[in-house]
Amino acid sequence: QVQLVESGGGLVQAGGSLRLSCVASGRTFNMPVMGWFRQAPGKEREFVAAINWSSGRTSYADSVKGRFTISRDNAKNTVYLQMNSLNFEDTAVYYCAERADARAVYGIWGQGAQVTVSS
Repeated sequence: QVQLVESGGGLVQAGGSLRLSCVASGRTFNMPVMGWFRQAPGKEREFVAAINWSSGRTSYADSVKGRFTISRDNAKNTVYLQMNSLNFEDTAVYYCAERADARAVYGIWGQGAQVTVSS
């Protein structure tokens, strides 16, 4: 069974940076798409970024373009989310998720990592 475990969350001042990691263990899809989502208090969960494991092609929400970078390390089965120029609106629980391909739904989720940006 596939498991996704996030790490790297924490408290950071506005303008600072954090890097989240998501390690995938167990059986994985042959060519999955890995995504990052976030959910702020009282808000719906929203898409942040995604990467095609095989091609490395990436996509981003408009709100994080130019500030966040998603990447992967095939050897470590790990996906990263580098977050720069953080602001208060980035405060949320960040979730890593996996789906079989670009047409599938995200069916596997991590437990989440809290990111808090102080003003």
